[in-house]
Amino acid sequence: MAKVKRSILVYAPAKKVYNYLVDYKNQPDWIPGSVEVWDASEPGVGQSFKWKYKMAGVLIEGESTVTELVPNKRMGFKTKGAVASEWLLVVDVKDGGTEVELNIEYTIPVPVLGKVAERIILKRNEREAGLAMENIKEILEA
Repeated sequence: MAKVKRSILVYAPAKKVYNYLVDYKNQPDWIPGSVEVWDASEPGVGQSFKWKYKMAGVLIEGESTVTELVPNKRMGFKTKGAVASEWLLVVDVKDGGTEVELNIEYTIPVPVLGKVAERIILKRNEREAGLAMENIKEILEA
């Protein structure tokens, strides 16, 4: 599995940051490539939601299931479908703001994209994780 880890300091209350991130319908606003999130069940561990994501010009779909929720601290979910991944977002009060840490482990759908595209996708996903952090900061500090 490939791994990506990024963090950023957001000058907004931890509760505001957490509430924004735990509302998965916000994902298209902060995750580059996220097209749509729908069909979310009741919030909590076990919640599921469906999504569409554009990776290297290819539209893929899947479903996520929430695996961990610690109010105002942590949230985790696993995805299945064209891309299998595990996400963990950690929210922590720090230096007069809130640090957001994003950890993702995922498999690249090589049959979908091809072996040659794998290295390009790895670099792009690392860049997009950094952009996701910048998007969270921009949205929540506005």
